[in-house]
Amino acid sequence: MTVALGSFAPLPAHALLVFFAEVAVLLVAARLLGALALRIGLPALAGELLAGLLLGPSVLAHLAPGAWGWLFPPEVAQIHLLDAVGQIGVVLLVGLAGMQLDVKRLRARAGAAARISLTGLVIPLALGIGIGLVLPTPTRPDTTRPIVFALFLGVAVAVTAIPVIAKVLMELRLTHRNIGQLILGAAMLDDIVAWFLLSLVSALATAGTLGVGTVLPPIGYLCGVALFAVTVGRVAVRRVLHRAEASADPAATSGTVVVLLVAGAAATQAMGLEAILGAFVIGMVIGSSDLRPAALAPLNSVVMSVLAPLYFATAGLRMDLSAIGRPPVLLAGVGILAVAIVGKFAGAFLGGAWSGLNRFESLAVGAGMNARGVVEVIVATVGLRLGVLGTEAYTVLILVAVVTSIMAPPILRRAMARSEVTAEENLRAQHLAPLLGEEAL
Repeated sequence: MTVALGSFAPLPAHALLVFFAEVAVLLVAARLLGALALRIGLPALAGELLAGLLLGPSVLAHLAPGAWGWLFPPEVAQIHLLDAVGQIGVVLLVGLAGMQLDVKRLRARAGAAARISLTGLVIPLALGIGIGLVLPTPTRPDTTRPIVFALFLGVAVAVTAIPVIAKVLMELRLTHRNIGQLILGAAMLDDIVAWFLLSLVSALATAGTLGVGTVLPPIGYLCGVALFAVTVGRVAVRRVLHRAEASADPAATSGTVVVLLVAGAAATQAMGLEAILGAFVIGMVIGSSDLRPAALAPLNSVVMSVLAPLYFATAGLRMDLSAIGRPPVLLAGVGILAVAIVGKFAGAFLGGAWSGLNRFESLAVGAGMNARGVVEVIVATVGLRLGVLGTEAYTVLILVAVVTSIMAPPILRRAMARSEVTAEENLRAQHLAPLLGEEAL
């Protein structure tokens, strides 16, 4: 049966009013607190996350429950409106980060990226599984099998957040540095493996067993994405961008890039993979073309000043710190946070040392890979939806996302200050400067 779109009623006037009010309030708070964070030496990301936290159930709901209930009503459709806009923002943010990746340079250091990703995954995964096996209720729900909870917790503390790393590196002007490139490459590998492991654990939680039919499709899809990117996709993207640049419309290039990024995100989402993976891969393909970076400066400004802040503020909006007030849950939360920070940082640091990086470079890699951000939020949300996690464990993982995202930038900045800028990095900076609308990075 076919149903015409015109047969559906338009969005109710009140829902539209609330949506506009949400966006306005979140943007104002995110921009103000982001600017304040920059003033005290933190990235804007920290203020943007804090904006959502203050406007969410942790603070505003207690101080002004009536206003909070009107502005952020607990209605699925209303929440999805805000989420949809945020998803567009994160897809474009990740795509822009992929464009700044020097594919040739990364290919030459693929071994280093793989080693950092390997140690940065295995160590926190093992520690997370270990602590998951010994955590008691209420941190672990009674209805969840201990091994399933432990496996899920291991995956949760092992993830890395490309969106957070991308924004931090772009804010700190480090995307042109070799270490910044290496962090992005290792983070991409981390995310690929982490989403694969998440799909396996989710299947185990749902079906109780794993089979060949569960394992093989994600691997096949990943191989297909990689093959497409280096063959047909590369040629097609070059041709489409060449036609867009030849157009008399000055907005044609930015519009075409947005379409390509969103289409890539839709493709990987349809495969059961994460949408940001498709956006990142398409961004890499665009970056390897001969597209003039200056053509995308307006798009970068909109993403970094509007869409990305709104996305991170929305992520902070989901946090409710009141759920971890009880001493047993608080103690378990401290343990999980410690395992997450130490495991990921140590793993990435050791991977950097294994790859021949010096102490400060390895420190920068450890700090960058330690940021969990909204990927942790996504993983925690999946666990809550499947019933693997309760409210307590979910909130603890959200806290891990916030703390690791805030602590990464200052460590990264200090470590990179000890690393000299090479001639190659200066050339890359000059190439990327027009994209960011600046004379120099």
